[in-house]
Amino acid sequence: MDQIIYLLRHGETVFNTQGRYQGELDSPLTDVGMDQVRQNADILKNLIGNPNDWKVVSNPLGRALQSTKIICETIGYDFKKIETDDRLSEVAVGVWAGLTMKEIENTWPNLIKDTDAFSWFFNAPNGESYDTVVSRLTDWLLSIKHEQKVIVISHGLTGRILRGVYAEMDKEQALKLEVSQDIFFKLSDKMIQKTSLEYDNFY
Repeated sequence: MDQIIYLLRHGETVFNTQGRYQGELDSPLTDVGMDQVRQNADILKNLIGNPNDWKVVSNPLGRALQSTKIICETIGYDFKKIETDDRLSEVAVGVWAGLTMKEIENTWPNLIKDTDAFSWFFNAPNGESYDTVVSRLTDWLLSIKHEQKVIVISHGLTGRILRGVYAEMDKEQALKLEVSQDIFFKLSDKMIQKTSLEYDNFY
């Protein structure tokens, strides 16, 4: 049987609504964010069968754990049994964490000058490089290779890169992958399937 990984992103946070980049900072889910997680969890529940057949792994940041708790309550999984893994953390944006794009543009115009909407994060002072993130996510995927059924709760940019690593995409492809909070993804046999109330497509 092929391995199946369901990859979910945390729901909308207060920082998301303010246009602030979170990185390794934290911000609680909004009411909309909690509804997004419940909606995804309802769909997930219908896909997984017995929840106890699955390994559930979350990044330990608060917004991911808050989402994971809602997912566990919805699918009937004991939250105390989840595993946390720092390798699933959101990409660190150094001193830019907590700032809006306007604040970053005003203070570090030269650092984002020749970048685009998909790559500017990696110019952050004290932030992570793309290769560093690829390395930790590759390591995580290797660590679960013998697990047949995995549910993982992570972050937007990290989720993009994780899917890219999984499907052996190049950097440009990976960074342009979708990051909506009201969908999630099934990873199996090197393919990625988008799952939500509206979508059921392979790409």
